Amino acid sequence: MVSEFIEAPTIDQITSSVVSKYPDVKVRGTGVRRVYLTSDRKDLLGLCTYIHDALNFEQASSVCGVDWVDHMQVVYHLSNYYTGIMIEITVDVPNDDPKIDSVALIWEGADWHERETYELFGIIFEGHPNLKRLLTPQNYEFFPFRKSYKLRGQE
Repeated sequence: MVSEFIEAPTIDQITSSVVSKYPDVKVRGTGVRRVYLTSDRKDLLGLCTYIHDALNFEQASSVCGVDWVDHMQVVYHLSNYYTGIMIEITVDVPNDDPKIDSVALIWEGADWHERETYELFGIIFEGHPNLKRLLTPQNYEFFPFRKSYKLRGQE
């Protein structure tokens, strides 16, 4: 448990506390009830634990993947019910090591979002309690949302 707890943090409180605790995290910007952060994958689990425990972000509204051809990216949208503020965190993941820590033990709602991202992009969420495909057969060896994936008949 953290020593500080802010039930309804302001945007300024969020940005200042995150940057002071995680100096490598970049604030890309803010908007009306929005904070945009970029994090290294090594900081993600600690950052998310802090955001949940100290800043009272109760829900992982979405977790999704993006294929930028030269690297993958995982995007998190985290919500605070008291303020309506949402934090967006983007984390780059290299194509040759598509692994990132799971946040499903922090927010149970992230479980299926991470499974879907794994199924579609092949990003491995380390520490996930049940990381397996949702809809495609377990023996599939491809990930259909990767830009490198070719449909049948395409060359």
